[in-house]
Amino acid sequence: MKAAPSPDEIRRRNLAVLLRHVHVSGPLSRAELAERMGLNRSTILALTTDLAAAGLVREELPGQTGKAGRPSLVVRPESDRVYVLALDVGADRLAVARVGLGGAIIDRCEMPRDAGTFDPDVVIAELARMTESMMHAAHKGAVCVGVGLAFCGMVRERDGVVRYGPNIGWVDVPVGALLSERLGVPVAVGNNANLGAIAERERGVGAGVRDLIYLHGEVGIGGGVIMGGELLGGEGGYGGEVGHMIVNPGGRACRCGSRGCLEAEAGELALIAAAGRNDLTGRAAVAAIVDAAARGDADARDALHQVGDWLGYGVANLVNVFNPTMVVFGGVLREIYLAAAAQVRSRLAVDGLLAVRERVRLRTSALADDAPLVGAAELAFAELLTDPLQTLARAQNS
Repeated sequence: MKAAPSPDEIRRRNLAVLLRHVHVSGPLSRAELAERMGLNRSTILALTTDLAAAGLVREELPGQTGKAGRPSLVVRPESDRVYVLALDVGADRLAVARVGLGGAIIDRCEMPRDAGTFDPDVVIAELARMTESMMHAAHKGAVCVGVGLAFCGMVRERDGVVRYGPNIGWVDVPVGALLSERLGVPVAVGNNANLGAIAERERGVGAGVRDLIYLHGEVGIGGGVIMGGELLGGEGGYGGEVGHMIVNPGGRACRCGSRGCLEAEAGELALIAAAGRNDLTGRAAVAAIVDAAARGDADARDALHQVGDWLGYGVANLVNVFNPTMVVFGGVLREIYLAAAAQVRSRLAVDGLLAVRERVRLRTSALADDAPLVGAAELAFAELLTDPLQTLARAQNS
């Protein structure tokens, strides 16, 4: 028979739950916290006092409420004092952000890169330089409680090893351990689309949605699938590689070695080739094609129609398999979907099963290009939100 939790375990759990509420929802009154957690106000007072003493939250009087009686103090996260570092290795850029408790991006820098093979040693050195610079910019007394990295490839969950990054040429690179050695702090690593899905569910257009698919487009296409409020990782954590779902057998060659993958037919490179715009690359090419189509360019319109149709095949397959409430388009897929929504919706109407397509909502990312960064920040905050006081103490003493 399992022993009942001790008072210390109950207290630690309640501290974590309260801090998560404030982290995700922003400032909340003691009364709101008591209602959400099902605890009495004296218990909430004790919990907020402990968190405030540690410097994780602060309490202040609310603004004008218009209600009679003594107002309930508002609990706010100490965003300037407690932060994480979020990193994003994309197929065409490196990005680093300092993110405060509560989810606010305090500082951010980005380095565009030419698409193609990245040397791991060069990338790790550049990320370390960007990260150290951002840590030095934090005000005196601020505490970094974690580092999270979003990566555009297949990441082994247990140790942060990049097993395969087809669009940048990485195989079995222990990026988490290598970067941790450079920085002197643990680095948690996750797939960028999985982290983007978490970000949209926590802070974006999918807030509160329990069944959601997030599609992230760069050079390739990645996917994060959340069912019943939980991210589907699969054996080893490699689930969600929807960009390598075959939609056109024998079609365009994909960098994974197959043909007709969703990312080969509906990704950035497919759009550029279909529009005949090989004079441009990356996001600039996608923006130029979308702009040209809006101005009446027939080649650009046809390219978007073609790519939108293949994207629709992928969406229909995913909707049929997973029956999500929402499909969210992020990265360059955000712009592609906005310009080709009619084709995507038409294909879904033809090939999606009626029972699952009739209620699904297709939406664009509210976090845009920052979705993987925001997700990486949530990954970095995970330990703090599990055991706030002990995690903060370790960070302060490191």
